Amino acid sequence: MRHGKKFNHLGRKKGHREALLRNLSIALIEHKRINTTLAKAKALRKFLEPLVTKSKTKTGHSQRVVFSYLQNKEAIKELFNVISDKVATRPGGYLRIIRTGFRLGDGAEMAMIEFVDFNTVYNGQESTGGAKKKTRRRGGNKAKAAAAPVAPIAASGEEE
Repeated sequence: MRHGKKFNHLGRKKGHREALLRNLSIALIEHKRINTTLAKAKALRKFLEPLVTKSKTKTGHSQRVVFSYLQNKEAIKELFNVISDKVATRPGGYLRIIRTGFRLGDGAEMAMIEFVDFNTVYNGQESTGGAKKKTRRRGGNKAKAAAAPVAPIAASGEEE
């Protein structure tokens, strides 16, 4: 029975579960978005969000603490430099889980987990290169045409 158990054990022993969450965390930090099952994504969010909060204080102690969880120097560098700068003003909620349907093989519910600040399309911060935002309104050209003065046609001396 699982009375009083506060987290999903994911059908694994402690060492296997820690290795799984460590590898998923490293992959998410490296790629900013991964696809996995919904249960693993929820467990990963509970595992990684405190580490991202810890990375916002860039001290040697916080780096050692986070390294004790992840055991990967490249992931620590990425987390403390790129990711912590991007999420510095966010008070929490660094990860987003989006359900993507069911896996064909066994029917497991799949999800995409990503860092919120790294998806510019979903956030509406899409960089269009200085182009004006398109609207669905009709008649935009009529207003421009009415505002532009029409130059009179110059006569070439044929007036009488």
